[in-house]
Amino acid sequence: MGVTPTPRPTPREIRVEIGELVLDGFRADPDRVSAAFERELTRLVRERGVPADGPWSADVLSGLPPLPAGLSARRLGQELARAVHEGLCGRGEVRS
Repeated sequence: MGVTPTPRPTPREIRVEIGELVLDGFRADPDRVSAAFERELTRLVRERGVPADGPWSADVLSGLPPLPAGLSARRLGQELARAVHEGLCGRGEVRS
């Protein structure tokens, strides 16, 4: 006896625009951080989604956990993307 998967609705476009990202104390390459951020946020939105009651606007993302200064660009981008995704889902601390 098999289970038929529920069809997923067609994804809407989600655009995240970051005007400025300040990484004090990190030596990571900003372009690599940005690329890792984009990949991870795309993955999280595809796999976990976001609430449908947007649009969302956040001027400041705060409440990030302390991050070690020696993180790689990839890891730093991933952690930032996770924080943004949590904020979009209402579980993080996002102020507008």
